[in-house]
Amino acid sequence: MGAREVEDALLKRCAAVAREANLVATDQREANVFRLAAMVVQSRFPHEATRLMVASERYFATHPAEQLASVEVIRRGWVANLPRLRDRLSRELQLR
Repeated sequence: MGAREVEDALLKRCAAVAREANLVATDQREANVFRLAAMVVQSRFPHEATRLMVASERYFATHPAEQLASVEVIRRGWVANLPRLRDRLSRELQLR
């Protein structure tokens, strides 16, 4: 799977978690991306941001050493940049 396909799949997973309560991140990458996603969409989508943050926090409750700084998430290529994450996820969430 190429970088675009990976990004698209991760954005769709973010949108699904943002829409449905009681989901949890399945790995370190998801947990860190969900946390960033929650921060960047919080002002426009507060309920969805809360769900993303809770899903991230549930993962980190059992894997605290896996939480990374935002810059490290970007450095690892899990997110291209924060404005792109915000814009793409906002579009996904508007498609409800």
